[in-house]
Amino acid sequence: MARQDYIFTSESVSEGHPDKVCDQISDTVLDAYLSEEPQARVACETLATTNRVVIAGEVRGPEAVLGRVEEMARETVKEIGYEQDGFHWRNMDVAVHLHAQSSEIAQGVDSNDSKDEGAGDQGLMFGYAVDETPEFMPAPIYYSHEILRRLASARKSGETPQLGPDAKSQLTVRYENYMPVEVTSIVLSSQHLDPTLDSQDVRHIVEPYINSVLPSEWVSERTEWHVNPTGKFVIGGPDGDAGLTGRKIIVDTYGGAAPHGGGAFSGKDPTKVDRSAAYAARYLAKNIVGAKLAKRCCIQVAYAIGVAQPLSILVDTYGTGEVEGALLERAIPKVMDLSPRGIRTHLKLNAPIYKRTAAYGHFGRQPDPEGGFTWEKLDLTDELRAAVKASI
Repeated sequence: MARQDYIFTSESVSEGHPDKVCDQISDTVLDAYLSEEPQARVACETLATTNRVVIAGEVRGPEAVLGRVEEMARETVKEIGYEQDGFHWRNMDVAVHLHAQSSEIAQGVDSNDSKDEGAGDQGLMFGYAVDETPEFMPAPIYYSHEILRRLASARKSGETPQLGPDAKSQLTVRYENYMPVEVTSIVLSSQHLDPTLDSQDVRHIVEPYINSVLPSEWVSERTEWHVNPTGKFVIGGPDGDAGLTGRKIIVDTYGGAAPHGGGAFSGKDPTKVDRSAAYAARYLAKNIVGAKLAKRCCIQVAYAIGVAQPLSILVDTYGTGEVEGALLERAIPKVMDLSPRGIRTHLKLNAPIYKRTAAYGHFGRQPDPEGGFTWEKLDLTDELRAAVKASI
């Protein structure tokens, strides 16, 4: 039997973290290709280090986009806010090594019959939802993201000019009867541009923003604070630590509260089921919880390269389900086609919607008018309940 009372920790990283800089550049390139050709194929990887960005990978799309990749990288770094000696959007060296997609990989995905269009790779993906927050996300990762989003907003608005783009947050949350009730510790490390600031100075700046995000009853005199615990943090971003696309997969998903199949998201077009099927699994899990068919739900799907339909679907409701997981497994194919094309069509994924996902999590976000985060919609609840009823 699962423990009802426990403590759990999750972390987030800001848009200025070296790995997140790379994720955003890769997804900016992806969006550019999809803007020109919705069926473009992109697998874009980025490396960043001191005043250098290297962009590599495989693409199939309009050649004109390739000539704009360097400009995209510089603009992305500028938007994040890097203008320091060791990493400056204007002065950094940008090397682009994108080339054509392998024909042997393409033949497994392409098909004259759209119904037979295969998955872009083998692998397993997970989706998760839980009713402990209104967004159906685990509280530690959700609020870790929100802290950094709030601090980034304050930095960019000019409210906190002392802070730099690079930051990490971490929350330890105490649960009673499966629900979050208290933050036992807060860890925040933020780059600061004023070298005279110490840890206490930085805490004085960030504490009001952190408190504005967290439920007030969760923070008390018992809460431990660790703000810039190593002292100064002036050298940040890729100048302080090299970054790489796809290295923050737990930050991107559920903060360790659910399994992960191992595949990263950023820089990959939606024929890659690492991305699209993980979005679909989250969508289904969220709608199952939203339909009150369970209080907690994890879905696994698995694929083979070149094969359209998933090899398996597993639903685990951790003993919280209104019905058995097997009934939900039978209901899911009745409400959503989980082939790569079916997922892309249902969630409208062949669109330039990915850069906004590359920082502060791919899940627990609000669907936007431009078509982003469609996998966060709660529009399948009635269909799921009807399908479950028909499967009994």
